[in-house]
Amino acid sequence: MEITQNTALVVVDVQKGFDDAAYWGPRNNPAADGNIASLITAWKDTGRPVVFVRHDSAGPDSPLRAGSAGNAFKDYVEAGRGSGAGPELLVTKSVNSAFYGTPDLHAWLREAGITRIVLAGIQTNMCVETTARMAGNLGYDVLFALDATHTFDLAGPDGLHLTADELSRATAVSLHGGGFARVVTTAALTAAART
Repeated sequence: MEITQNTALVVVDVQKGFDDAAYWGPRNNPAADGNIASLITAWKDTGRPVVFVRHDSAGPDSPLRAGSAGNAFKDYVEAGRGSGAGPELLVTKSVNSAFYGTPDLHAWLREAGITRIVLAGIQTNMCVETTARMAGNLGYDVLFALDATHTFDLAGPDGLHLTADELSRATAVSLHGGGFARVVTTAALTAAART
């Protein structure tokens, strides 16, 4: 795998509020935080562009609501912000897709000549997947670091319930099989970024 110098890492919603197990329920992939941190370090060390996306929830009871402690980035993400020589952008949003945030992510990527992005963050099947689908529709070459994401169990209609692992597998199949993104590993990405 080749990672060009202008391949952007987009880190979606890695916020403290997602550590509220009582609110979100069971999660998967305990290695996600370590993998996300590894990607941030590799991108920062090599001067590549990094986009940090923060969800500012309008829900009054949401752990991610604007102004709350849970709205803040996790400590390892905050430590990575402002470091390294590459370009950096902070996008805030209140919906699923990072392309509907402020400032305009698509405009920033296009102005920088960026055509490939790597996606990581929380939740696998929600904001990270939605951003991947939209990026694919906009013509970006999308690499989806599945092991650098996690999600939570979810209930659907008529008693249907899927575990976080089932939802992650469904996301991987939908994105990769549907041509929206290539599902890859953190190890492959970091190795390629450092060569």
